[in-house]
Amino acid sequence: MHRGAVTIPNHAMALAAGLGKRMRPITWNTPKPLLTVDGRTLLDRALDRLEEVGVENAVVNVHYLGDRVIQHLKKREEPKLTFSEEEDLLETGGGVKLALPHLGTDPFYVVNSDTLLLNGPTLALERMAERWDADEMDALLLVHSTVDAYGYEGKGDFEIDPMGKVTRRKEHEISPYLFTGVQILHPKVFEGTPDGKFSLNVVYDKLIEQERLYAVVHDGEWFHVGTPDGLDQAEEFMRIRYPGVKHR
Repeated sequence: MHRGAVTIPNHAMALAAGLGKRMRPITWNTPKPLLTVDGRTLLDRALDRLEEVGVENAVVNVHYLGDRVIQHLKKREEPKLTFSEEEDLLETGGGVKLALPHLGTDPFYVVNSDTLLLNGPTLALERMAERWDADEMDALLLVHSTVDAYGYEGKGDFEIDPMGKVTRRKEHEISPYLFTGVQILHPKVFEGTPDGKFSLNVVYDKLIEQERLYAVVHDGEWFHVGTPDGLDQAEEFMRIRYPGVKHR
């Protein structure tokens, strides 16, 4: 799909299969992707980001309480959804690899459903599509300032050079940027990867060696909603920033 001069990936995947252990007891009966912030589920908010840039087809992987996720999304019209049911949890890399037959042959978005991403002055996913350059990269990550993230207590993930090329955080140091869980991947990055369960970090490390992993810095708000405290922070932010308004 085209938005002006920008070509938007036509396919995407939303990762929604996790157990949500750190959210218990909230997630004993509600899958983590269906937890709400300001009255809208985290999964719907992730899909909203895809819909607003015109992504037409999305795969949602499910495992824990997956029937509830599928039932909830039946009323959603855009993007068109396909479900990838994981009998065993496959982690991020294995989950995306299993869904590859539904993701086409061109680069596609992958978004996590345990974060909350609010656009800045421009649409984040459109900025990513604009930056995508197949001659330079095989994966493009959306990163965020480590010190400005809500609900995040880690040391960050990556260093980025002036051209956007990514390297790993040095051991025992704090890096400027964390990974938001939003990315564009070319299907070819899964060539030679393991069958079954594996992390996308396997892919990132290989691409870093090849100097084919790049990043765009997010210019809006980002929330890690991995714990009840993170959920409360996101809810409080939305209540104060958008009082009386349901913000997507």
